[in-house]
Amino acid sequence: RNNNPLNIRRVKGQHWKGEESAAPFPPPSEGTGEALPSPRRGAGGEAVPPPSEGTGEAGGTGEAGGAFCRFRSVPWGLRAAFCILRTYATKHKANCIVDIITRWAPQNENDTDAYIKHLCRLTGFGGMERLTENNWPRLVRAMALIESGMKLSEDVIQEGFRLYNEK
Repeated sequence: RNNNPLNIRRVKGQHWKGEESAAPFPPPSEGTGEALPSPRRGAGGEAVPPPSEGTGEAGGTGEAGGAFCRFRSVPWGLRAAFCILRTYATKHKANCIVDIITRWAPQNENDTDAYIKHLCRLTGFGGMERLTENNWPRLVRAMALIESGMKLSEDVIQEGFRLYNEK
């Protein structure tokens, strides 16, 4: 679909390497203005079905003008996720799952506590465990499963991480 397994939102003025050109930016919506995804979660943390095709919403085709970035390939979408994690770590000092997911999936849009618990189960990391860049591939793989239901291979994750490390 849009090769964006973490549902990274478009942000006016932001263009990622590997992102396909987009039409004029969609109308402003509430939010922080950061490149944050919008996972759709029910009260128990379960995935809520995405809207129908062609809406530009998560799960849609991601066509021009949609709210979510569209990348040429999944590794390019993963590269963007790794870049966001770098910003979280350096600018916001978010180096553990609790801090990362509190920013990534804020409580006003998600069941953040359920997301954190599910992510800890999938990765084996503790919620307050300090993560380094070497931990990010495992974290992003689990986040892609939660965000979009995509079970990404180790090769795809490593290709995204390689693209990120080329900076």
